[in-house]
Amino acid sequence: MSGYGELSDDFYLNMNLSTEMELPQGRESVLHYFEQVRRRYPKMQNFYSREKGEYVLEEEKEAGHYRWTSVEAKRVNSGVVNPESYESAVDQHRMVLEMVPYDLSISPLDCESLSVMAGFDFAYRGNHNEILAEAVGVAPGLERFLQVPFGKLLSHEPAIQFALDEDCKTQCRVSFESRTNAFQVRTGEFGEDQISVYLTVRRYDSLGADETFAKEFERLAGLCRDLVDEYLISSVLQPLQEAISLR
Repeated sequence: MSGYGELSDDFYLNMNLSTEMELPQGRESVLHYFEQVRRRYPKMQNFYSREKGEYVLEEEKEAGHYRWTSVEAKRVNSGVVNPESYESAVDQHRMVLEMVPYDLSISPLDCESLSVMAGFDFAYRGNHNEILAEAVGVAPGLERFLQVPFGKLLSHEPAIQFALDEDCKTQCRVSFESRTNAFQVRTGEFGEDQISVYLTVRRYDSLGADETFAKEFERLAGLCRDLVDEYLISSVLQPLQEAISLR
C-alpha cells in the first residue's frame, strides 16, 4: 500500500477531466473505452450505470483497495483506493488520458479542466467538527464564537484555494468534509464515520498545441505530491491523526 496509507485509514488518488462539449454516449464508443481499460486491468469487471448517464467500471471493493473509472456526459473520471503506491495510481490515470482522445474523441482543445485529487479518510466516532477545530484550528476572528453558551460546533469545514502559477490557470484547493449532523451532536450518538481531507490540484482551460492530457497530468500529479509532502502531512494529516488517537 502507498506510504500515504499510514497517515489515514483510507487514501485515494482520483483524476477528473471535464470537457466543454458532451462526450459520445453511444453503446459502441462507451463499451469500447471500458473494454480497453479492462484489457489493462482485468480485475475491473463490475460494469453498471447510474442516473444521468454515468457509466462505471470498477474492481471488487471487499479487499479494501480497488480501481475504478467512469464516464459522464461531460467528464471522465479515474480513481484508485488504497493504491500500492502513488506511482501505480498515476500510471492508471495516465493510461486513461492516453486513451480518451481516441476512444472518446476528446480533443485537447475541449478541455475545461484537468485535476488530480488526493483524498484521506479518518474513521472517528465523535463530533467531526470539534476534532477538526482542535487539529486544524479556527480562524482567529471566529475563535470567540466557540465561547457562546451551548455553542457546540455543528459545522466546521475550512477550505483554502490558491494559484500555483502567475496566470492562475493552475490552482490548488485544500478542503475538509465532516459527516457529523445536528442530531448526533444533540443526542451524543455518533457513528464511526469518515472525516475526509482533500487536496486538489486543477488546471483550467484548453491544452496548447504542444501539450497532451497525459503529460499535463504528470505535472499536476507532481505538484500534488509535493504539496502533500511539504505542507499537508505536517500541518493537517499528522495533527488530525494525533488528535483522533488521543480521544
